[in-house]
Parts: sequence; C-alpha cells; structure tokens
Amino acid sequence: MPHAALQLIPGVDVNRTPALNQAAISSSNLVRFVPDRQGFGLVQKLGGWSTYFPNQIDSKIRALWAWEDTNANSYLAVGAEASLSYIQNGGQKVITPRTLTDNVAVSVSTIAGSTDVKIIDTGSSITKYDSVYIETPIAVGGIVLFGVYPCINPLNDPDEFHITAASPATSTVTNGGSVVQFSTLSGSSSVTVTLANNGYLVGDTFPVVISTTVGGITIYGNYIVEEIIDPDNFVIYANNLASTTVSNQPMNGGNARYMYYIGVGPFEAGQGYGRGGYGRGGYGTGVPFVPANGTTITTTDWTLDNWGQILISCPLNGPIYQWDPTSGNTTASVINEAPIVNAGIVVAMPQRQIIAWGSTETGIQDPLLIRWCDVDNFNSWTTTATNQAGSFRIPKGSKIVQAIQAAQQTLVWTDLGLWSMQYVGLPYVYQFNEIGTGCGLIGRKAAAAMSGIVYWMGQSQFYILAGSGPQPIACPVWDVIFQDLDTDNLDKIRIATNSRFGEVAWYYPTKGNGGEISAYVKYNIVLQQWDYGTLDRTAWINESVLGPPIGAGADRYIYQHETSPNAAYNGVNNQPMLSNFQTGYFVIAEADLKMFVDQVWPDMKWGYFGGTANGTTQYQTPTAQVQLTFYVADYAGQTPIQYGPYYLTQNTTFITPRFRGRLVSIAVSSSDVGSFWRIGNMRYRVQPDGKY
Repeated sequence: MPHAALQLIPGVDVNRTPALNQAAISSSNLVRFVPDRQGFGLVQKLGGWSTYFPNQIDSKIRALWAWEDTNANSYLAVGAEASLSYIQNGGQKVITPRTLTDNVAVSVSTIAGSTDVKIIDTGSSITKYDSVYIETPIAVGGIVLFGVYPCINPLNDPDEFHITAASPATSTVTNGGSVVQFSTLSGSSSVTVTLANNGYLVGDTFPVVISTTVGGITIYGNYIVEEIIDPDNFVIYANNLASTTVSNQPMNGGNARYMYYIGVGPFEAGQGYGRGGYGRGGYGTGVPFVPANGTTITTTDWTLDNWGQILISCPLNGPIYQWDPTSGNTTASVINEAPIVNAGIVVAMPQRQIIAWGSTETGIQDPLLIRWCDVDNFNSWTTTATNQAGSFRIPKGSKIVQAIQAAQQTLVWTDLGLWSMQYVGLPYVYQFNEIGTGCGLIGRKAAAAMSGIVYWMGQSQFYILAGSGPQPIACPVWDVIFQDLDTDNLDKIRIATNSRFGEVAWYYPTKGNGGEISAYVKYNIVLQQWDYGTLDRTAWINESVLGPPIGAGADRYIYQHETSPNAAYNGVNNQPMLSNFQTGYFVIAEADLKMFVDQVWPDMKWGYFGGTANGTTQYQTPTAQVQLTFYVADYAGQTPIQYGPYYLTQNTTFITPRFRGRLVSIAVSSSDVGSFWRIGNMRYRVQPDGKY
C-alpha cells in the first residue's frame, strides 16, 4: 500500500469553508505556531502559566504595571476596581487613594495682603498630606477660590485648615465668603452670574462643575462670558429658555462643597491625632496613622505608568496620583497641579512628561483635550513662557480612546483615526499630525507597541502601523471575534503582547458572558498567522523587570505566563491545560475515489529540549497523552463519522484507525498535566477503495 504525508498548514482560518480549508486549522484553543526553516509553522501546545501572587485581589483587576526603583527593587502595581496596590517580594501593600466630600456652610477667613486662607470645616481633621478641591467658586476678601489646593494644618486643629490662594486678598474677612449665585428671567436664556470680584472678561470660559437648576434651566458645563455688568456680575447664555424668573439662587444650596483627597504619610513626632478625633494614630509609636474618615476610591479602569521610581496612576475620569516607594507614604497622593479629571495618562519619553488625555482646563472634562506637564516636573501644568507645559485639542472625532508611547513619538487614537504627537521643543513643544483616518480604536486598551511596531484593534478589523501609515491586517478568524463580540463592553478589551514568541493577542468579552472577558484572538507576527481560544485576562503586561508576561484572570488572581507546561485556575497551579485544534477537510486522491486508511504514523516532539519526555525517564512508560480523532465524510455538508480518539504517547509508533471516505478532518487535543507536544509531518498508509 502506498504512503502519503500530511504537514499541517499553519494558522487558523474560519472564514473559509471546511472543504476549502484543506489541511489548515479551522478551530483552536490554547495552541501556538513556531516557525521552521521552510517557512511553515509547526503547531504546539501553548506555554502554561502559574500564580504570581498567591492571594486573590479584592476586585476585578483592570491594569498592571511593572517598574523598578533606584535601589533595584522591582514592583508590580495592581489597579483593581476597588483598590490600587503593589506587590513586592511576595507581599501586597494597598495604596488606594481616599476621598472625602463635605457640603458645609461657607466659613472662610482672609487677611488683606496675604495669600493665606483659613477654612472652617468642623470635624474634617485635615492634615498637611491632604488636598482640597473647592468645587463651588467662593468669593471672599476680594479673591475667588476654585480648584485644587494643598492643605496646611500647622495647629493640628480638626476643625480648620489653611490653603494658599493664587493671589493676595484685598481685604480682611473673618468666617465669611459666599458661593456663586444665578438669576434667570422667564422666557430668556440669559443667566446673570453673581460672584464678587470675579475678574472675568468677555470671552472667558466660566465652568460650572456642580449642576444647578434655576428657573427651569439646568446649568452645568463650560459657558462663555457674554457680557460684563459690573465687577461682581456677568452674563452667560443657557442652552434653553428659563420658565420662571429667579433672583440670586446659590449653587449647592449656598453651601461650599469640598472634595478632599486624603493623603496618608509616615508618622511624624507631634502628630497626635487621626481623622475622627484626637488620640488616633498612636502618638510616639512611630506607626502611621490610619484615616477614620474618607472613602477609598472605586473605578472601572486605571492607566498606570512610572516616572523614574515614582508610580503614576489615574483612575478613569479622575485626577492623577503619584506614589514614591521610598517616601514612606501609605497611600498614593493626588498631584495638585494636574488636571482634576482625565480619561488616562502616559509618561512620554525621553523628555519625561505626563501626557493626560480626555482632560480638562476648567474642571469640566473635554474628551478630545490633551494636556501635558513641564519637562521633568509633574507639578507644573500651567503654560508659561519659560516652561514646556501645554495642551492641544484633537479637532476630529468624538473622544480620545487611548494614547501610548511608541518609538520616538506618542500615538493618540480617537474613535475615528490615529494622530502622531512628536516632541519638537519650544515654542510649540509638540507637533500633532493625523496619520490615519477610518482606523480608530475599538477600546481604551486595544493598542500596543512591540519590537518597534504598533498593533491595534479597530471597529471591524485589525491594524499595523507600517512605514506608509496604518495598514489593515488580513484576519482569517474575523468571524470568531467580530460576530461574537460584546459591543456593550468594548473598553474591557485588553491587548496582550508576548515578545518571547512574537505574539499579539486581544482578550475580549463575548456575548452572553455577563460583560466580562472570556476569549482571545492571537496573531503571530513572524508567521503572520492567527489562532484563537477561550481564556480570560482582564489586564496584561509584556516581558518586564519581573520576567515573562503577567496577566490577571477574571478570577481576580495574577498569573505569570510561559512558566509551566500546565495551567493555573483560581490560584491553584498545575492544572490541566485543554489545548486542542481541528483541521478543515483534506481530500484523499482528489476525492475521485473513496480511500481506505489503515495506518497513521504520528510525528511529534514530546517534552522540552534537554529534559525528559513529559516528566518521564527513558525507562518509564510515558504517561502524557495526546488524543487524535478523525472525522470522515464523503461530502462537505454531510455529518462526519468519528473515529477515535486514539491515545498517543511518545512510545506510539502507529495507530490503525481503518476508515474509508473522501474527506478527512483531524482533531488533536490534550488535557494531561506536565506534558508538551509539537506536531510535525504525519504519514498515513492509503489505498483506493471504490467510488461509492
């Protein structure tokens, strides 16, 4: 009987019909392809993973970041929905920022000629580690207080704290001040704003961050100053007409609203109280005090980066925080000068500037605004003639989706296209160019760079940034992802680069899975081939100072990949990995005749190079098994007949399936522990067996 060889075509193709996809793979799970000298790809079991940290994180993990301090200590930052923490030397420390919001009667004191301002907020127990965001503009002593200020409490008084105003007060006031007020006229869109000594000019922007309803009009957002009545009053136009006439209705019911960003620093001598009253904090013990007030922030996502040894973090649509591992601070602290609301951040190199997108100039978020700090100074964000802080508004699209640091530039994706942000120095600092249209990003973490090349997932296809600009990548597994994608949770998509194997994967949520990630699609950049499978990773980092890639599972455990031939689930290592694939139909003798196959000779590698075969010695019977199954049919639309599975080990020389047909598909799977396999050139013995 004659013999024939079967070498599988690398890559998975689900767009082709089964009969058209001859000897190529039609379905897969937890496999990969490695190149050979002939340019083909050999299919093998995917590298396994093990727990990086033994304990569950308190909530879904949405971001990971690895960095090192100047003492060569390595850290893994973990941004979860309910916490921000870091892992170092096998231990976890929570550094989640805390906030506290108070609505209190205005009680502010100023001294003529001084920038020192005293604020009374009974029981707030504010310390020098805290910052306050004054959300209601307050007129007092000839100045207006609005925005973020570092807090000062030299007296350790739990009822008062001090801030430094931007300009000196013109008069002395004791326990006074008032919030902004609005007046409307029935049938008019004109709104009179009362704010003493406000300093606004026609054309200026007046922000309202506390929504206020007056005269049937809801006032919120940025407004242009249309007319100056006197130093205390100006006019803005609302988006609709007032239904009633109202005079001097105060914002927030006349109360001040203070948003405190609680910072917890190392214990210092003389600090004998904690939040909520004196006596907390263990005076003289050297133990950091723990705040009794304030609430740890929650968020649906984080962006993380490092500024040298300092961790930079930004909760989605929140402020920017910093944490220095050598400072002794037990929580991340807000950067007071930074924009108060941002969709995300990235640290640009080599000039080292924080780039914030979906940012704000006024407190009202602008989804297309980019702001950046001064070079090498994240405490300087106001543009001056002598610094390099600045801003730019992308003129196209509805929002910025993501920005990343790529080779010699920062890349910024909107929902419609791709922009390049290149550092050019003073006076413009950055030059912006649109380098791609119709190639917008599908989700806020769907783009990454690897080996100098940028990959991303668009609304309906994948892209690569080549020398001639953005280019689509042919995707033969398009049906698998885009027809089953949960389009209500696109921002949960996570790109996962693996430079060890030249792979780029996208983990994505599927329909009917409760809005969470459950599947992946993977692209081999060397072979330019795809595969797909079922696995959840809610956050990912490529190879780093911590070694091989690290991913976070939907089970809230953190896993390090390429460390084992096995899987880990729910924090338990050495679990079976369910690797499998199935080919399309290949024809025997061009399907002119039915053919009879009575022998198949496997050709596989078992175990890693230089090691024993799947954990056995040369004198033991191998326990590792691969299942080989044949699906035989005469016509492509016919329900195939199954032969097998046949169990293969390293000692298997041949099997005798003895099947008869025109079309054959093979399936390979494994579910044991400790095994590795790679398939080469199978051979089979065949002879004609009639036409029917």
